[in-house]
Amino acid sequence: MAKNVVVVGTQWGDEGKGKIVDWLTDHAQGVVRFQGGHNAGHTLVVGNNVYKLNLVPSGIVHPGIKCYIGNGVVLDIHHLVSEINELEAGGIEVRSRLRISPGCPLILGYHSALDRAREAAKSLDSRIGTTGKGIGPTYEDKVARRALRVYDLSFPERFAEKLKENLDYHNFVLTRYLGAEAVDFNTVLDLAMANAEQIKPMVVDVSAELNAANKAGQNLLFEGAQGALLDIDHGTYPFVTSSNCVAGQASAGAGVGPGMLHYVLGITKAYCTRVGGGPFPSELDIETADTPGYQMSHKGCEFGTVTGRKRRCGWFDVPALKRSSQINGVSGLCITKLDVLDGLPELKICTGYTLNGKLVDLLPMGSDEVAGCQPVLESMSGWVESTAGATSLDELPAAARAYIARIEALCETRVDIISTGPERNETILRRHPFA
Repeated sequence: MAKNVVVVGTQWGDEGKGKIVDWLTDHAQGVVRFQGGHNAGHTLVVGNNVYKLNLVPSGIVHPGIKCYIGNGVVLDIHHLVSEINELEAGGIEVRSRLRISPGCPLILGYHSALDRAREAAKSLDSRIGTTGKGIGPTYEDKVARRALRVYDLSFPERFAEKLKENLDYHNFVLTRYLGAEAVDFNTVLDLAMANAEQIKPMVVDVSAELNAANKAGQNLLFEGAQGALLDIDHGTYPFVTSSNCVAGQASAGAGVGPGMLHYVLGITKAYCTRVGGGPFPSELDIETADTPGYQMSHKGCEFGTVTGRKRRCGWFDVPALKRSSQINGVSGLCITKLDVLDGLPELKICTGYTLNGKLVDLLPMGSDEVAGCQPVLESMSGWVESTAGATSLDELPAAARAYIARIEALCETRVDIISTGPERNETILRRHPFA
């Protein structure tokens, strides 16, 4: 009987989902991406090779595994073709194993132009911190029912007509409202048609294939992008991404029933990070040497896979994790980057907030309230020993084991996996999600 696992980030993204998806792929026959776009970045370390993926599911580095891009993903096909070519140049065969839903909305040149122009027009303190890759404007077109989708590429004349209509509208906004340059029709059309020929052999009914695979007893692994606290509905709005990042989106974004989602693995760092704007209650100073935040930033290599931007760092945040566990229905946690905390003499955990004179134990909804939260911190002893590369709980220092146990108790969720480094084997397994 098939068992399907959903992997989601429980913080503000960048939790290390890619490594865990890659590690779990040994027990799956298919890996599914179900939301977001090429604003997501997953870095995989396999031996001496480092793979940076944006759209292709992280299971692709395993030979013979089918990888699916579901209808919930907004797709820049030019970027996808480049990513495929780069992987295949490195010896990884992609085209025979990658399946793309015809329902994916297309990111086109005017979407990224709108994204950049809007962000540039805002004051510094009101900028969302988008990647400027056109993700948000494409989701807007999807909801407004004017999006061009992968399906439309099969009908070039109709595609051109729809494209002209869309460009008339978006160029008006770009030039008359945002004061930016217009996007050229022929440039967008020619690039789309050229890339369409590359991806057409990979376009299939993803929903039908996934349901057939499940019926045949094959295990499926659903790979989320970003993190639950960036979810468009449940995150720190408006400082969020443009898609639903929660586990339930695996159903809508891949075309499978919710009954096919059997276990939800929440990925969380042993501390917290955030990229871009928005409130961050447990944030630390990362610029001053010899401080915990500085160590997290530098030892943790906290720079965005997609943008290269420096990530903000802070203590582990229990109320934020509780919110994520609630909206995702988390079955178990995976703690990543435990080794980054090696050598810190004292650790702190944010156990709650004070907000308007009251104690709060759950991350509030909306940025304004979160911005008013002051962290309530609990101190714990750190450890000087190295946890890097540990593969069993017994190898961890007593203080590290106590730290994990305290997180479990405060979050009321079992820690099933602990990642102690970027390599596949640098992992402690306590309970297997596919068991």
